Amino acid sequence: MSDVTVSLGANKYGKAENRVVRIVRDTARHEIIDLNVTTQLRGAALAGAYLTGDNSLIVATDTQKNTVFAFAKEHGIRSPEEFLLSLADHFTSSFEWIEGGLFQAEQYAWERIAVDGVPHDHSFVRQGQGTRLATVQAIHGAVHVTGGVKDLTVLKSTGSEFAGFPRDRYTTLAETNDRIMATSVTGRWRFLPEAVEAGIDYHGLYTEVSELLLSTFASVHSFALQQTLWEMGKAVIEARPEIAEVRFAMPNKHHFVVDLSAFDLENPNEVFIAADRPYGLIEGTVTRDGAAPAPEAWTDVPAFI
Repeated sequence: MSDVTVSLGANKYGKAENRVVRIVRDTARHEIIDLNVTTQLRGAALAGAYLTGDNSLIVATDTQKNTVFAFAKEHGIRSPEEFLLSLADHFTSSFEWIEGGLFQAEQYAWERIAVDGVPHDHSFVRQGQGTRLATVQAIHGAVHVTGGVKDLTVLKSTGSEFAGFPRDRYTTLAETNDRIMATSVTGRWRFLPEAVEAGIDYHGLYTEVSELLLSTFASVHSFALQQTLWEMGKAVIEARPEIAEVRFAMPNKHHFVVDLSAFDLENPNEVFIAADRPYGLIEGTVTRDGAAPAPEAWTDVPAFI
């Protein structure tokens, strides 16, 4: 085996899940921004750390962590996308051998607690409707920005069917024209580079896209989860010219009608058992015609969490 050779492949390193809570207390009415930030750096010159243990060019993961928290104070957090852009610019401009990196954030939403019907100035309760996602990819001299949402769990109790699929000796699933359809949406949308450069209202866009995903899921009569995925992505791209493409991962959260005939009971789609596994996993991308593809924007970005 003396003629065997090996080489170092793709690599990156950084500090994962820096939980940053920033309170804006300029007035008596406080604001809260709650992020989970991961920074990872890339560069050909970093190979020495892997191959020989040479750390002379390694920006320590602890330094990356400290930078995240310091930037939260020094620069504030206008949106997760803008915060990640500032971190990416800092690391690639401050250390000439850092060629790029992957910068990710999850944002946890809070709303004000109402006291006697009045939103409180400095007391909050966590919202449970999906987790906001943001990613900045600095790679090959370009910067790509994506937004997104995960854990957006939705269900419709009718208005969904599944029929007309091929059958063979292994097929036991019955066709249905009335079923529960439920899923947990992970959606990520890539912004056009020219829109990022011109400036985007990331907060407003996230709110509108989230509402579009929910309203489309609710209003479209579904013949398959694949069709619903397409309609959701199509609605987002038609509404927001800043978005080049939307990628989805949507597990089918199956609900099966329980057979109650042994108890002389009819069950007209009223009592179900929710099965968490195995589950169908539906993935797909909806793209804006004419938008330049950017596969490098998705390098190492989780597609399904």
